[in-house]
Amino acid sequence: MTVQPKPAGPAGDILLECENVSLSFGNVHALVEASLTLRKGEITALVGDNGAGKSTLVRCISGIHRPDGGRVLLDDRPTDFRSPEDARTAGIETVHQNLALVEDLTVWQNLFLNRELVRRLGPIAILDRRAMQARAQEMVSTLAVNVPAVRSRVRRLSGGQRQAVAICRAAGFSSRLVIMDEPTAALGVQETARVEELILRLRDEGHAILLISHDFAQVMRLSDQVWVMRAGRCVGGRRTSDTTGEEIVALITGAKSR
Repeated sequence: MTVQPKPAGPAGDILLECENVSLSFGNVHALVEASLTLRKGEITALVGDNGAGKSTLVRCISGIHRPDGGRVLLDDRPTDFRSPEDARTAGIETVHQNLALVEDLTVWQNLFLNRELVRRLGPIAILDRRAMQARAQEMVSTLAVNVPAVRSRVRRLSGGQRQAVAICRAAGFSSRLVIMDEPTAALGVQETARVEELILRLRDEGHAILLISHDFAQVMRLSDQVWVMRAGRCVGGRRTSDTTGEEIVALITGAKSR
């Protein structure tokens, strides 16, 4: 798969900015003045060794953690997310590494988990199953997700199909940014290719994507921008077309400072 990275856009294309974000857990400094920017309609990769602070920074962006210092700006306005629900309301969706799917529920039930549509009959609220199934089918069809049927139970799906359902849920409700934490880590070659095609389709439809990945080949193949974290800091950012895997590794290990 050959992917052409987008050239850097003007400053007005910046969707989200982390500005000197810091967070400590007791004596452990998980984030130390971490700063990065994400542009609209681009795939931004976030890379680094285990424990570098990638997941912690993502949790600050998605409302799970509140920074001790610094700030997260969305459309140049400071955010104050107190929960993941606040971030979702602002248009930020996260596909976690564990997918957060309920195996005994169907595809459509997972897509609308905690977002159920209801019909009201006076004071009584009734689940609108027909509307949710129709909307789920529309979401799956729009993204061309390879799922047997929206009435299928998740436990019957392959790893790639489960990942597609999680991405479909995020894309279906996100209006701004989709964060993906190691979306292909447990997948085979063919399923990885399908998920990567889905990620590119989301970008082409105008979503901003923040991709955490340990797969450098995937990062170089998919991303438009790469940010490198080391020891809780963002130590460098590069346009993917202007760097190499070797330089990214040097930034991660500290062989190159910036």
